[in-house]
Amino acid sequence: MKKFGSLLLVSVFAGAITLGAYKLFLEKPNYAVIQPENGAKMITSSYTPTSAKGSGINEVDFTMAAQNTVNAVVHVKNVATSKGPSNIMEFFYGYGGSQTPQVGTGSGVIISQDGYIVTNNHVIANADQLQVTLNNNKTYNAELIGTDPNSDIALIKINVDRQLPYLAFGDSDNTKVGEWVLAVGNPFNLTSTVTAGIVSAKARALASLDQSFIQTDAAVNPGNSGGALVNTNGDLIGINTAITSQTGSYVGYSFAVPSNIAKKVVEDIMEYGNVQKGILGINTVPMNSPYAVENGINEIDGVYIAGIEEDSGAFDADLKEGDIIKNIDNVEIHKFADLIGYISSKRPGDELLVTVLRGEERLDFPVMLKERQTIVIPVLGFEVKNLTEDEKKSFKTKKGVKIIGVPETYRNYGFEGKVLLSFGDEEINNIQDAKNKFGKISRYDRASITMLNKKGEKERLIIQ
Repeated sequence: MKKFGSLLLVSVFAGAITLGAYKLFLEKPNYAVIQPENGAKMITSSYTPTSAKGSGINEVDFTMAAQNTVNAVVHVKNVATSKGPSNIMEFFYGYGGSQTPQVGTGSGVIISQDGYIVTNNHVIANADQLQVTLNNNKTYNAELIGTDPNSDIALIKINVDRQLPYLAFGDSDNTKVGEWVLAVGNPFNLTSTVTAGIVSAKARALASLDQSFIQTDAAVNPGNSGGALVNTNGDLIGINTAITSQTGSYVGYSFAVPSNIAKKVVEDIMEYGNVQKGILGINTVPMNSPYAVENGINEIDGVYIAGIEEDSGAFDADLKEGDIIKNIDNVEIHKFADLIGYISSKRPGDELLVTVLRGEERLDFPVMLKERQTIVIPVLGFEVKNLTEDEKKSFKTKKGVKIIGVPETYRNYGFEGKVLLSFGDEEINNIQDAKNKFGKISRYDRASITMLNKKGEKERLIIQ
C-alpha cells in the first residue's frame, strides 16, 4: 500500500510537470478580446503569430517566385579590348598599339520567348563581344540592339531555336514600401543566386544618375547588375543596377530601375531605335542650395517651379513660376525624384493632368509632354539643340545639332553657333544621337568631329 501511494505521488508529479511544460513551451496563446462597457476593444494577451501576407518572413513563400525567376535570369559576359598604354614608356612616348582584352560580367533578364534580354548599360558598355549563359549552362553570342545610358538600360538579343522562359514586366507603380522582394543574379560569378529583402524606399535619387530608383535591402553585389528584382508573385518590378558602398560590396541597401521605366526604354528601342524622352518644360531649385534654404523651398511638400521653358508643354498649359506641383495623374508628388520617376515612363505627345498649388488655390492643368530640344553631350560638355526647319535651310543640311553653349575651356574657340555634323565617320541626326555617340568615348580614345560654320564650310577637329 505504501509502495502504491509512492507510485501514485510520482505519477501525479510527473503529470503536473508535463502539463506545465506543454503550457509553457508548446501551447500557442490566443488573443483574448474583452469588450468593455464603453465599446472599446482591449487586447489582453501576448503576441500570436498571424498568417497575414508580409507579417513575417516565415509566412511568405519565396519558392515559386524564385523557381520562375532563376531560369529567366542570365549571366552576361562582356569582352572589351583596352587600347590604352600598357607600360610607362608607351605612356610618355606614345601608344604602341598593344591591345589587352578585358572581361566584365553581369546579369540580364529574358523578357521574350525569342531571346530579347534587358540588362544594364554599364554591363555591356564598350563591348567587342557579348556572351550570354543561360541557367542550363548553354552559352550564346549576343547582339546589342540598343542602349540608353541615361536610364542605364540596354537591350540585347540571342538567337535560339526554342522558346525560352521569360519574365513579364510588372507595374512598379504598385510596389509598396515594406513589400517583400527577391533579387536574382550572378554576384561574383555565382550563377542563379537569390536573395530576399524588402522595398526600403521608392523614388530614390542618386547623385551620379539622373534617375528614380527602387531602394531595397536585398543583398546585391558586383555581378548582380542587370538582374531581376521581383515580388513574391514573380512579377518583374525592377532591374538591379547600383549599390552605394565605400568597399564596392553590399552594405545594406541597393537600387533598381523601376520596371515601368525599363519597359518604356525597351519598347522605345524596339520601335524607334532610341529613347523617346518627353519633358514637362520646367526648371526647379536644388533642394539643398542656399536659395532653397533661404526661401523655405526645402520645407515644401511637392516640386517648386522656379522657371518655365519657352515652347514647352508647361509653357503652353500656362503653368507659372512659383507653382508647386502636388500631383500628376492623381499620383502624389512629394519631391523631384517622384516627378522624374513618373515622367520617365512617358513619351512626347502624352498628356498629363498636373495638379499645382498656386497660392492657396489648387488647380488642374492638362500638359502635353514635348521632346527635349537641348542636351549637354559627354566629354566635350557642349550644349546642343536640335535644328529647326529654318536652321536646316540656312545651313543647307538635313542632319546635325547646333552648338548653343560651351564650357569655359572652349569659350574662345568660336564653337557656338556651329552645327555638329558627325562623330568620326558616324553622322549625328539629333541630340540623343549626339549624346549616345559621345558617351562611348574613353579617356584613351582619339576621335574627330566635323562641324559646319555659318558660311557653310566644314571644319574638322581632333579630340583625345
